[in-house]
Amino acid sequence: MYDNFDSRRPGGFRNDSDGAHRRPRFNPQSRPDRETGHSRPRFVRNAGEGQERTEGQRPRFRVGERPMLSGEQRERVMRPRRLGPKPVSTENKRQKYHDKYEDPTKPIRLNKYLSNAGICSRREADDFIQAGVITVNGEVVTSLGTKVMPTDRVMFHNQPVRRERKIYILLNKPKNTVTTTDDPQERRTVIDIVRNACAERIYPVGRLDRNTTGVLLLTNDGDLASKLTHPKFGKKKIYAATLDHELSEVDEAILRNGVVLDDERIVPDALEFPKDDRRHIGLEIHSGQNRVVRRMFEKVGYKVMTLDRVSFAGLTKKNVARGKYRFLTPKEVAMLQMGAFE
Repeated sequence: MYDNFDSRRPGGFRNDSDGAHRRPRFNPQSRPDRETGHSRPRFVRNAGEGQERTEGQRPRFRVGERPMLSGEQRERVMRPRRLGPKPVSTENKRQKYHDKYEDPTKPIRLNKYLSNAGICSRREADDFIQAGVITVNGEVVTSLGTKVMPTDRVMFHNQPVRRERKIYILLNKPKNTVTTTDDPQERRTVIDIVRNACAERIYPVGRLDRNTTGVLLLTNDGDLASKLTHPKFGKKKIYAATLDHELSEVDEAILRNGVVLDDERIVPDALEFPKDDRRHIGLEIHSGQNRVVRRMFEKVGYKVMTLDRVSFAGLTKKNVARGKYRFLTPKEVAMLQMGAFE
């Protein structure tokens, strides 16, 4: 039986003169069934034309009759196996951040305490304090500037005030959206976009015009929001602007030397032309004045048609589609808190 065996050939057998491989084969009829102990019927791979398929016989498919997989099934079968850990998306996944250490012996202002708890803003907290709806350790407090300890028992409308987790969301703001928590004209706000992101009360850091798009940070961290918006910190902002007509070299020189807005000379840190024409301009600036980019170009006789904030304090809108948002990573939050970003 093994006269034609050759260990050097694939399969171990040499070809006969007819080109077929001779291999030892067993008779399926002589192989007993494990459950019944009876011999099993031999499987016929393809029944001939006009023959009936008996029990245990494999089905024969004619050309064009073989069942085809659907597109979804074919994609599932042909999809390569993923190697390594599954990538984590931060778009709708809430991140866990480490709370900053607070000295239990250091008092803080009551309005700041209420703001950090997500009850209201600091200005609104002053109104609640004067209205007499805030109690500290069982006593009503009505004087502004009152300070409390982190261990004090603060009540708001007879409900205990609990500190809430910090939330940091980066939104790629779309057009026709106002940067506010509430709009009297009932226009669409940025809060409407992130309403289902968290249960905490968050608010935008700074402002973008209704038709200005791009990076916008929303958080309930009042201390960080103050650092990012206060003029003395001078956080960098990068904009991509499109003008109604090309910027002349004379007006470019005027902008580079600075223009006066509200008794303050605004000088851009960088002004570039990323495209061939001079209508598209990249602008880097640190000023936090309201509508500063549009007003700068209006000062020299140009109208900004489109304005997109590409970067804010080191945060970019990379991999975030227009009108979508994501949670900041713990590393990004730590960088912002340390002031590592410009």
